Amino acid sequence: MAQEAIGEISKAYNPADVEERIFSFWMENATITPNNHPQKPPFVLIMPPPNVTGELHLGHALTAAVEDVLCRWHRMLGDSTLWLPGKDHAGIATQWVVEQQLARQGTSRQELGREKFLEQVWEWVRKYGNTIDEQHKRLGTSCDWSRLRFTLDPGPSRAVRTTFVNLYEKGLIYKGERLINWCVRCSTALSDLEVEHEELNGNLYHIRYPLADGPGHITVATTRPETMLGDTAVAVHPDDPRYSSLVGQSLVLPVMGRGIPVIADPALDPEFGTGALKVTPGHDPTDFEIGQRHNLPVVTVIGPDGAMTSEAGPYEGRERFECREGIVNQLETEGLIERIEPYRHSVGHCQRCKTVVEPLVSIQWFMNVGTHDDPDSIAGRAYRAVTEDRIRIVPERFGRVYLNWLENIRDWCISRQLWWGHRIPVWYCRDCQGQTVSIEDPDHCEHCASTRIWQDPDVLDTWFSSGLWTHSTLGWPEDTDDMRYFYPRPDHDHATQGYDSFVMETGYDIIFFWVARMIMMGLANTGREPFHTVFLHGLIRDTQGVKMSKTKGNVLDPLQLIDQFGTDALRFALTTGTAPGNDLRLGESKLESSRNFANKLWNAARFVVTSLEGVDLASLAGWYDPPETRNREDRWILHRLNLVVSSVNGYLREYELGEAQRVIYEFLWGEFCDWYIEMAKVRLRSGDTTASRVLAHVLERTLRLLHPFMPFITEEIWQNLIRRLPNEGDLPESIMNAPYPESNAARIDHESESEMLTIILMIRAIRNARAQLHIPSGQRLEATVDTNGLKEAVEEESPAIRTLARVEPLYIIDGSEERPPAGEAMTLVIDRHGSEVPLVVTLPLAGVVDLSAERVRLNKELEECDAGLERVRGLLSNSDFSSKAPEEVVEREQERLNSLQERRERLQEILTQLP
Repeated sequence: MAQEAIGEISKAYNPADVEERIFSFWMENATITPNNHPQKPPFVLIMPPPNVTGELHLGHALTAAVEDVLCRWHRMLGDSTLWLPGKDHAGIATQWVVEQQLARQGTSRQELGREKFLEQVWEWVRKYGNTIDEQHKRLGTSCDWSRLRFTLDPGPSRAVRTTFVNLYEKGLIYKGERLINWCVRCSTALSDLEVEHEELNGNLYHIRYPLADGPGHITVATTRPETMLGDTAVAVHPDDPRYSSLVGQSLVLPVMGRGIPVIADPALDPEFGTGALKVTPGHDPTDFEIGQRHNLPVVTVIGPDGAMTSEAGPYEGRERFECREGIVNQLETEGLIERIEPYRHSVGHCQRCKTVVEPLVSIQWFMNVGTHDDPDSIAGRAYRAVTEDRIRIVPERFGRVYLNWLENIRDWCISRQLWWGHRIPVWYCRDCQGQTVSIEDPDHCEHCASTRIWQDPDVLDTWFSSGLWTHSTLGWPEDTDDMRYFYPRPDHDHATQGYDSFVMETGYDIIFFWVARMIMMGLANTGREPFHTVFLHGLIRDTQGVKMSKTKGNVLDPLQLIDQFGTDALRFALTTGTAPGNDLRLGESKLESSRNFANKLWNAARFVVTSLEGVDLASLAGWYDPPETRNREDRWILHRLNLVVSSVNGYLREYELGEAQRVIYEFLWGEFCDWYIEMAKVRLRSGDTTASRVLAHVLERTLRLLHPFMPFITEEIWQNLIRRLPNEGDLPESIMNAPYPESNAARIDHESESEMLTIILMIRAIRNARAQLHIPSGQRLEATVDTNGLKEAVEEESPAIRTLARVEPLYIIDGSEERPPAGEAMTLVIDRHGSEVPLVVTLPLAGVVDLSAERVRLNKELEECDAGLERVRGLLSNSDFSSKAPEEVVEREQERLNSLQERRERLQEILTQLP
């Protein structure tokens, strides 16, 4: 019985007509929310929460593309897959955005007060905070949107307070006076990781500090003369003979006129500058440590607003950099500047607002993380989790980076002088000055019962709550079903199924900000690692390898790229040629190539779907698992499909997403579209419909293989294909929930592969000869094939050879059989796959081409090719060109060289083959 008419598949693929409809279909019909199966480990991936202020950029798009591949793959493998989405409140970033909005309205947070300001921020979040969620959905992210979390939700907020109180009660959170990084614009402390260092051109000032008693001086070198007003000593190395007699003496601090001692400290580098260091404990981390060792006083001369304090004497109230100019002028007038020399050095800037960071001594809250070699400390446990292989970092080289950071870790400054965020759960008593630290808001002092209490005004570092993300989103500290199933348990063997069950995927640039802190906090709160594998992707750069930034003007907007190329093309381009931890380049040519692949797939699918129209359904029976067939083309494509399935699953297990999609791409474009479909057309035109079943089978399986990478187009084609086929395989409504293909060893057929590769090589050789000799495609060539033992295969494939190589008549002989007269002819020698005896193809050319003229033309082309090769080789061998030209230009010339070399080989081959 022929199948009923079904609406035809459109001639061209238009992503805009498909994507929104398909995403709505997934939300309504696909199974995305996972179920708990206690006897089977789940697959869990927690999405790195983007800032609530954020709009989708290419970094988000890459993260989403990579994570969606993993989650769709695992879901299709039958794993209970949790991909949990969320957003971060982004303390400094969000407060800054709202403060700018208030400034445009002619007011400020200080004028509003804390309560009204926070109302304004919440209003902004409610209005704009869902923008990035909707943009993520445009990327086709198949996360469980019913579990969407926000770091300031009640659950995560309770987890933050519980963690703070628990660690405080263990003595691991404390309040202390330390030198911290301070942003004078944001008016808050910053962790070391929130400071970006930039190389700047400055000056090194050599200043004379006179001896207090008698003539003489010590010259010190500094890049920051304004801080000298807070000097409390000059330090030298104890073994430096230049200063050994001066240790213990006093110097007169220029400008201020007070005496400061000369001290000896082994931390000094006698080779830097003059070997003498001005010690300013209030404004330099190294100086602060020297001051601690020598009990030096701390003098703060720069205030939180960046202006000089009363300790700065005559410079009180001056802006810090303006003060620098004034001090240098004064020192020059007094003859105390020995020299000034240009000096390029690293200067710390606030990651958010780019203001130069000021080291200041401040009372802040800290977390005592301990040292990496203390196995019971927070840092030590995080260190051992990797060294003892309970957590694997992919790629492996970043494991050393992670361990190096922990080997040099310092206590974490966790307080921020902001209003937006998790407020520190500490209350102070106005009567007894006691501290109450509590998960719930107290109404009285726990020490004296006074109700005259007030809460610490600071909030916690955003990364404190982000560090809890893997368990706070699952309900911790409560003992929830999600926490019991989706957080690693001791009985979860993460390698049972040949892949990891609990994965953290993110960019390598936040391995310290976030990954290390999640490991530390997960172990501190639960005693268990929060994941078993850390999979790191690289950064996106432009085609010249330059990091994308708005200031460079090389930023690509993913939403515009989706409108221009389609979501699948963008996703495929982002994961093409990638390897774990490696940066990738993205440009228009890569996007166009991905769009071309989507169009190629659509056109191939349209042919297959159209070929099924009117076909008797009975002849398609068994399409889901085709019965054994004698047809060589069918056996070959089924063999190749199963090898590809095996390779793809293997690459995905190793997180080699770029290699997995390369294998699919090459199979689909090359073997299936360019060869099998073209051969199947020959069979179908002859009335042989047996190819339809295999066409449907291979297309359907390959769509499932490709689905995690290109979800929209594969779903659309799959729906069109399935409804035209007999109901087999107990398939679900969505390809997303269909089983991922597994390799079938019974389909492996190396003999068919060997024979088909030889046939393909022969057709390709004849096509190349026709192209090189400019023989019109409509003109048939006579051909004789000496099969040398492969006669049966060549005869059976002769219809395809005649059609695809455009040869007629075609004579097939074997060894001693009589060869038809050829006259002037081209001889093609075809290597036989797996055999030392080649096939020989003879193409009579008399009356087809003017061989003398062709030889002249081909030799001229060879000369031009040689000239081009000489020019490109000379360019690439020029060290100035290789080192100074943009990388994209060098690569383009290298590609030109490769192309010319291939062209030369083809020309020589054709000239050799001519009679």
